[in-house]
Amino acid sequence: MSAGIGGAQRVCALAELVSETATRFDVDGVAVAVVRIGDDVFAIGDRCSHANFSLSEGEVDSAACTLECWKHGAAFSLRTGEPQTLPANKPVAVYDVDLRDGDVYLSVRHRSST
Repeated sequence: MSAGIGGAQRVCALAELVSETATRFDVDGVAVAVVRIGDDVFAIGDRCSHANFSLSEGEVDSAACTLECWKHGAAFSLRTGEPQTLPANKPVAVYDVDLRDGDVYLSVRHRSST
């Protein structure tokens, strides 16, 4: 991955992301689930806060803008990282995404959900 502006790292070309599917990337040693819904791209921590399973293996609900853990069904908001369903009750990290010249850049500095 190449360094971008402000510490953001290039992770892929936008065209490489399959819409409504999560893809896992390692950015500076941090596992991140990246989801494309239409022209929007979201990045959240890849580990479920309930049982530490990979969220990038879960299901995307584009209408609700959530990513559901495949193991126990906890769904997380792609916008805020907040759990939307049990059994999770703690949020996952949300990361800034920057789209430039057809490429996706991520910064793994945690973004506040408020």
